[in-house]
Amino acid sequence: MATLTTPRLLLRPWREEDADTLFRWAQNPAVGPIAGWPAHRSPEESREIIRTVFSAPETYAIVLREEMIPIGAIAIKSGEGLSPSLRGTGDAELGYWLAEEYWGRGLMTEAARAIIERAFGTLGYRRLWCGYYEGNERSRRVMEKCGFKPHHTEHNKPTLLGDTRTEHFMRVER
Repeated sequence: MATLTTPRLLLRPWREEDADTLFRWAQNPAVGPIAGWPAHRSPEESREIIRTVFSAPETYAIVLREEMIPIGAIAIKSGEGLSPSLRGTGDAELGYWLAEEYWGRGLMTEAARAIIERAFGTLGYRRLWCGYYEGNERSRRVMEKCGFKPHHTEHNKPTLLGDTRTEHFMRVER
């Protein structure tokens, strides 16, 4: 997997030694639940997420170059990793989150643009999808800034929190 650089960020694979930093951000109830996943309960849980979820291909730690610590995650999912309604030839799905302390600085948009360039240029995808749950306006704005356009809405989508939500899907084409 490649390491990508932007003016302010380094996108690199997650490492087990990132577990304490991941826990620092992912324990915040303002971060995971809005994206449909529970806040982390321990550094050990964060380490297990790195070993399993974050070990998937094209899953990156977002590292702020001036601090050299991970401050979020971004990934391109394809094939069986895609939401069932999005599976098509040449399709992939973008997912991301950022530590609350770094919201509002344009960092996620910067990371997403680098990943989109990789998805279309290097990996050859034709379409990228991205979804956000009702009320997650920050995520919607990142998508809009990256050229995603509204496509469809799915109601009563189950989350890892055990609830159901309305999810809006947006799409950008190569």
